[in-house]
Formats: sequence, structure tokens, C-alpha cells
Amino acid sequence: MGKEQLAPQCLIPVRPILIVGANIGGKANFFEVGGGGLVSSEPPMVALPIRHQRYTLKGILENRTFSVNVPSVDLAKEADYCGIVSGEKTDKVKDCNFDIFYGKLATAPMIEQCSINMECSVVHMLSSTSHCIIIGQIDSTYVSQELLVDGKPDFNKFAPLLWFANKAEYVAVGKTLGKSRSMGNELKTSH
Repeated sequence: MGKEQLAPQCLIPVRPILIVGANIGGKANFFEVGGGGLVSSEPPMVALPIRHQRYTLKGILENRTFSVNVPSVDLAKEADYCGIVSGEKTDKVKDCNFDIFYGKLATAPMIEQCSINMECSVVHMLSSTSHCIIIGQIDSTYVSQELLVDGKPDFNKFAPLLWFANKAEYVAVGKTLGKSRSMGNELKTSH
């Protein structure tokens, strides 16, 4: 199997879709991010790449807070809408029929229809030519009751919305292949 060198590009094929929220002038707004994720577990922190021209970035900078809402596959149209329409021109909460709520951070609106919500405080901001990378500490996490079993999330009950970036398509999780931190043990016995 040979390799061919391509131009520098990020070829991480599948990325989680996140709907990020912030208040702008006291009004809730949301936009879609395809590619953010966990950067630390203690304390829990997320990183979000946000284009400099995004309207929601204005609210994040204004309040230094934001929310991360994890949509399921049944919110694909709403998530896509949040990525293609500017909140500067329309009310996405109204257009998507989102029910919003706030936790302890009064300026980080969260979407009730998303099964997982996290409210975050800005810890760091980095700038690249195209994006502002926001790193936020997760101050509180909320999970819909129907996902909980014995007080813990049961992800067998959740179908997160994923984005196949290079194909510009939304996808769902496929079949289970095995347990992480376990399958590799088979290689230990073969050496």
C-alpha cells in the first residue's frame, strides 16, 4: 500500500455536530459547529473553531460564556439551518421552534430539544487566519431524563448527529465494533 502526498488539509472524516449558543445583546442565538470537541477532562473543557465573521462569536466575546448543545439525528434540519442562516438577520430560536433554558450562567442559552447541554465559561481564545478557537470550561452539564439509567447517560438511547466533512453530508453512528480500551488487548497476547 503506497501513500500519495496531498496539500495540507484536515482529513478527520467524521466530526460531531454541535449547536453553540450565546446571548447577544440579551437575545439568545445559536449556530452550528462541525469539529469542536473535548480538550481536557480535569477540568472538563471543550474547544470550538469559530469563523471570525460568525454572529454568535460576538455574544461569546460579549459575555465570555456559551453553551454547547449536542443534537440528535432528528434535529438535522435545525442544526443545518443554524449553520446557514445568520442570527443577525433572523430569530433562530423562533424559526427552529427551540425551547431554551438557562442554568447557572445567565448568558449561555441552551436548547431543551437537545438531549445533552453544557454551559461553559471562556478560558482561552486563540486566533488563526480563518477562525477564533474558543476554549471553554464546562461549568454544568444537563442530560435529558429519558437518556439516564441509574443517573448515568445511556448512549445506546442517543443517536448523535455527525458530519462527514469532505462529503458535506450528515451521518449517523454505525454499528458497534467492540469496546474501547479492550479490543486492543487481543494484540497483547499475540506478542
